[in-house]
Amino acid sequence: MPSFPSAGPPVPAALPEPPLTPWWLSLARRGAINVAVCLFIALLMWVAVGPQLRFWPFWVYSTSIGMLSWLFIDGSRMVLVRRLGIRYPRRHGWPGLPWMAACVLLGAAGGYWLGTLIGDAVTGYRSPAPFSRLQPVLLSLLATGAATLFFYNRERVAQEQAAAEAAQRLASETQLKLLQSQLEPHMLFNTLANLRVLIGLDAERAQAMLDRLIAYLRATLQASRAESHPLAAEFERVADYLALMAVRMGPRLAVQLDLPDDLRGLPVPPLLLQPLVENAIQHGLEPHVAGGRITVAAARVAGPAGAQLQLSVTDTGVGLADAAASPPATQGTGFGTRQVRDRLAVLYGTGARFTLAPAEGGGTVATLVLPWPAPPAAA
Repeated sequence: MPSFPSAGPPVPAALPEPPLTPWWLSLARRGAINVAVCLFIALLMWVAVGPQLRFWPFWVYSTSIGMLSWLFIDGSRMVLVRRLGIRYPRRHGWPGLPWMAACVLLGAAGGYWLGTLIGDAVTGYRSPAPFSRLQPVLLSLLATGAATLFFYNRERVAQEQAAAEAAQRLASETQLKLLQSQLEPHMLFNTLANLRVLIGLDAERAQAMLDRLIAYLRATLQASRAESHPLAAEFERVADYLALMAVRMGPRLAVQLDLPDDLRGLPVPPLLLQPLVENAIQHGLEPHVAGGRITVAAARVAGPAGAQLQLSVTDTGVGLADAAASPPATQGTGFGTRQVRDRLAVLYGTGARFTLAPAEGGGTVATLVLPWPAPPAAA
């Protein structure tokens, strides 16, 4: 039976176009569906006429007429597209309804005539003169039109679904870039505010902090523009930030970084840990008079669907309850944790988890559980 070309409105130029199915694969699929439809029609005719007759002549006539009609319709459609110079994006040569109707009528007529001759030659039967009886002609035209409409709707739905998926990917990528760009000024504003206070108290430490800030921004700028970087690079950026904070907090800040060697090369989104470390210092250690320790660790853990990557930021600060009871000026806006949750939702959907809980012995632990990353080469 005949197939129908893809149709539908052009995809806007701003959207990434979904990849096209290779022509040979699309042709093979349409051919397989046509063979199945021809077999189904042969079965219907065999049952309707009488099962006491042999089945194979019905199959020969149905397949000959159906497949030739399909080839005539697709062939005439492609010739029309080339002759008329039609260039509709993503329509695969759809020449419009009037021209396609002509293709269907002529293709069905040609397929019925030549298919009947081939069926006679193969089976040895002698059919009535072509078009001498109206019933088989109408039946062939009806089957051809129904199959054409089926292929039209099927490919149009597939095209619209692909375009919707492309638009969703573009929206997710745009949202991720926006979230990532919001993170950098947030960290910078907090650091500059602390630097402003330190200038009036200790100019020498303020100078050292400014030098650290310049070095940190220089090292982070390039990494923050990448889609992913090795976990070792993520820990290096965290170490740079903690060195910056150590200038301001002095001996009140102790740092421990635990990164197993076999996890150093795993690709992760950049700046994923930095807002959690910033929150741990701002809301956990700074309100604590004695300061405390911050531990950043990575580990491979078992999950429901296999291995997962667990990243944790633990502080020995005031804890969640005391942080919530602190003055509003020191509570913050929750931007860091909200930004982490939003990035995880964009990157992994429901495949990632973020929890904030009290730590054993006091303080807070922020935990990220991510799907096990692909090797760097595959990523």
